[in-house]
Amino acid sequence: MDDIIIVGAGVGGLTLGLALHQAGIPCRIYESVPDIRPIGVGINLLPHATKELAGFGLEEALARVAIETKDATFFNRFGQLIYQEPLGRAAGYDHPQFSIHRGDLQMVLLAAFRARAGADRLVTNCHCAGVAQDETGVTVTFSDGPGGANRIAVRGRAAIACDGINSAIRKQFFPDEGEPRYSGVNMWRGTTRWKPMLSGASMVRAGWLSHGKMVIYPIRAADSDGLQLINWVAEIETPNYRKRDWNRTGSLDDFIGAFADWHFDWLDVPAFIRAADSVLEFPMVDQDPLPRWSFGRVTLLGDAAHPMVPRGSNGAGQAILDARALASALTAALVENNTDPVAAFSIYEKQRLEATTRIVLTNRSNPPDAILREVFQRTNDRPFAAIDDVISRDELVALSEGYKRIAGYSKEALSKEALSKEALRRQ
Repeated sequence: MDDIIIVGAGVGGLTLGLALHQAGIPCRIYESVPDIRPIGVGINLLPHATKELAGFGLEEALARVAIETKDATFFNRFGQLIYQEPLGRAAGYDHPQFSIHRGDLQMVLLAAFRARAGADRLVTNCHCAGVAQDETGVTVTFSDGPGGANRIAVRGRAAIACDGINSAIRKQFFPDEGEPRYSGVNMWRGTTRWKPMLSGASMVRAGWLSHGKMVIYPIRAADSDGLQLINWVAEIETPNYRKRDWNRTGSLDDFIGAFADWHFDWLDVPAFIRAADSVLEFPMVDQDPLPRWSFGRVTLLGDAAHPMVPRGSNGAGQAILDARALASALTAALVENNTDPVAAFSIYEKQRLEATTRIVLTNRSNPPDAILREVFQRTNDRPFAAIDDVISRDELVALSEGYKRIAGYSKEALSKEALSKEALRRQ
C-alpha cells in the first residue's frame, strides 16, 4: 500500500525507481514484457542527462558500454563539411555526452535497480489495463499481456505512467486524443560493424529530409578486429507510413536509392548501409503537448507525457530529467513534510510540462539539424565553393546554441543550476 507504482521499466521508469529508492521512498516497477532484453538501436545521453545518472554512481558503468561522444559534424549530401563543434567534456561540460545502444543503457539501469532495491521490486509480464483512485491511494489493474484473461489489482500510494507513447494510462485520461501525429518523415534504422570514421567518436548529420538525410554515430568501442558498432538513421520525407512498430523489419530497397551516390572520402554510405546487421522501419511521430499530466494521485512521465520526434538526441534525456524532478518533489512531500503525493505531482508538472512542451515543438521545426536545412535552402541543394559564402559561422553557432538553451543543456543553464543547488545546500 505504501509503494509508489511505476508502470513501465524503460529508461524513465528505471531512472525514477533508482531515484525513489535513493530517497528512501518504497516503489515497485511493473513491466509488460515477460523478459526484459537489450533491444533497440542507438540513442544519445546529453550532458544534463549524464549528470543525473552520475548522481546515481552510474557514469563508470555507462562509460564501459558507450562511446564518449567528442564532436558533432554536419555535411551536405555531397560530403562537404558545413559545421563542426565539440561535444560533452570536449566542449567544456562537467559531464560527458554518451552515444549508447538503448539496450545497453536499459541493462545498466536495470542491474542497478535490482541490485539496490531488490529483484522483487520489478515485476514483469504485467500489462497495464487502467488505474482507479480514491482519497487514500490508487489501484492499478494489470493483465498478463494485451487482452490477457488473468488480471491482478495492485494497490499503492500513487501511480506514475512510464509506459511510452502508447501509454494505457495516458489514453485513459485523454481517450479522444487519437493516433500519434506523423511528421511527414519516415526513418529506417540499423547498426553496422565498421571501421572508425572521422574522430572515431563523432556524431554525423548529413543531407536533408527532402532528398535523404543520415545520422551516424558509434555506440560501442571497437572489438579486437578494429570494428565499432555504429548506429545509423536514414530519414526521408514520405507521404505515407505504417503505424509504428518497434520490431518492424525495413527493406533496403525502400530507401537506399536516396543514398546511392553518397561516396565520401570518409565513408561509402551505400556500402555501409548494406553491411547492416538488420534494418528497422519507423515513422517519425509525436503527440501535441498535453494541457496537464497529473490527475490526483496519478501522473505521466517520459514518452507517456511528451512523446517527441527524435531530432534532438533528447528523448531519453528528458525522461531522465522528469524522473529526477518527480523524485525531488516526492521526497519533499513524503519524506520531509509527510504530506501526500498530489501536491508533489503538481510541483513536478509545473517544473517540467512547459519545458518539455518547448522541446516537442522545437523538435518539429528547429532542432540541431536545422543547420542542414538552412544550407540546403540557401544553396538550392548544390555544392558550394566555401561554406562562409553560404552561411556565417556565427549563424551556425546561434542555431546550435539556441537548441541547447531550449533543451536545457547549454553550459550557462547547467552552471546556473549548479550554483543554485550550492546556494540551497549552504542555507
